[in-house]
Amino acid sequence: MTDDTFQSYLAENPRMIGVLFVTMLLLSQAGTAAAGVGTIAVYGP
Repeated sequence: MTDDTFQSYLAENPRMIGVLFVTMLLLSQAGTAAAGVGTIAVYGP
């Protein structure tokens, strides 16, 4: 899909802009959570 057809698709379906935004937001949150799994420090004895 070229940029021109993608832009025209989004122009015809504006609801997909919100869907793509939320999808990217959730993926970025999941990536941050997955990156932080091994960095949990346990303090104490």
